[in-house]
Amino acid sequence: MNDETPDIRTSSPPGEASPQPEAGGEPAEAKKKRKVSAKAATAAIEARIGYKFANAALLATAFTHVSALKSARKRGDSYQRLEFLGDHVLGLIVSDMLYRAFPNADEGELSKRLAELVRKESCADVGKSLGLLDDIKLGAVGAGASARLRKSVLGDICEAVIGAIFLDGGYNAAALFVERNWTERMHKPRRPLRDPKTVLQEWAQARGLPTPSYREIARTGPHHDPEFLVAVDLAEFTPAEGVGRSKRAAEQAAAAAMLTREGVQDDVELGLQVEPAS
Repeated sequence: MNDETPDIRTSSPPGEASPQPEAGGEPAEAKKKRKVSAKAATAAIEARIGYKFANAALLATAFTHVSALKSARKRGDSYQRLEFLGDHVLGLIVSDMLYRAFPNADEGELSKRLAELVRKESCADVGKSLGLLDDIKLGAVGAGASARLRKSVLGDICEAVIGAIFLDGGYNAAALFVERNWTERMHKPRRPLRDPKTVLQEWAQARGLPTPSYREIARTGPHHDPEFLVAVDLAEFTPAEGVGRSKRAAEQAAAAAMLTREGVQDDVELGLQVEPAS
């Protein structure tokens, strides 16, 4: 896709006629080689993303940065329109995935999960995992600027690819692409969505239990770097303990320990937020 290498022309041996350029000025052989190279590049990208385009021009547009256009007035020929479409297609597909995967999650939790999954950094991670970085077609920029620009637009390019797949193959094709690349991320979010104390409190309230209470059991270590041992008590359940560099962190650890012991799945998925000692 990123075929900006100039054609290399060699002189013909003595006595041999040079290839005659076509009316457009480009030798027929060079033009043929460029077409073969473009097809090979397209096939390589299709193999990585797992989708073969009926209209390869859509894929080419998805990788074309504005700087690569001959005229700034033709911004519609860059990836930007496809990115706009892909962003909304991604949101719909991920929303559907979340709705089916987490039947007990309320609107607030689903919204937080959605925001994490469709953020530009998440899209850039997917683009990087698919090796899309070097396929971005840029205009004449310096080597350092080129590398930085590619990284900064990688998330946009990933969304543009989704838009292109949607236009070429419809919703089902786009959904298959998103499901392949977002399902694992959906079940293993990079950042905690809710802290364990909140999860434990909501879990207790849903069962008609009182609010969990926390008590300090021990404090060890030097004054400037203490370590706290805290227990959480909840109705008829056996207390659970946690250790942290602050009381808050120890309480979070204790709540996480009780959630894990009682088999509350959210604890495994949401992780543990540990606050620095104050």
